[in-house]
Amino acid sequence: MKKSILTAIAMLVAAMTNSSQGAMRITEWMYSGINGEYVEFTNTGAAPVDMTGWSYDDDSGVPGTTSLSAFGILAPGESVILTEAVEAAFRTAWSLAPTVKVIGGNTNNLGRNDQINLFDPSNALVDRLTYGDQNIPGTIRTTSVSGNPITLAALGTNNVAQWQLSFVGDAYGSYLSAGTAPFLDLGNPGIGNYVVPEPSSVVLGLFGIASVAAIAIRRRRIG
Repeated sequence: MKKSILTAIAMLVAAMTNSSQGAMRITEWMYSGINGEYVEFTNTGAAPVDMTGWSYDDDSGVPGTTSLSAFGILAPGESVILTEAVEAAFRTAWSLAPTVKVIGGNTNNLGRNDQINLFDPSNALVDRLTYGDQNIPGTIRTTSVSGNPITLAALGTNNVAQWQLSFVGDAYGSYLSAGTAPFLDLGNPGIGNYVVPEPSSVVLGLFGIASVAAIAIRRRRIG
């Protein structure tokens, strides 16, 4: 009993430690769109992340290929966009607020079957998403409709089978871009509708488990 309680406390302490750190993840992508392909990155952790020195590459997987330094510091829960489109045009097409950070003019383009790689300043691979409906039958093809994780548990697992196409009214707030049908894209770039663990909630959970542990141990001693 005592050992299991202590194990639970140790696991919660680890969770609290991890949640206090930034956790950059690939959270959306569209490889081909009327208004330009794009990749969304989100800080899913509970601490800010300085993107200075971070980089992106496709299936060649070479750190430093496309710099993401211009994103600057990302707050917890903040999402940013890397797109091949001109920044101003992309903002207009998606009616993005000025606060949404966008790096435009990306020439390191994605293909129908490709890979998205995110590297930190030490050139370590932080996240990867390998996709392609031809190479991985039964998975999504993000042509003018972006891909989103079916559940947040899919983030960071490099399993495109756990991703789905956006649809109007989905949990990520997807919507149609500006334009005239059928020349429209469907997605949710820059919204960042992701759950970020709050350190305070983890601390409260730790306090609760510690209290239960103390009561259980005291009862054993009395008995």
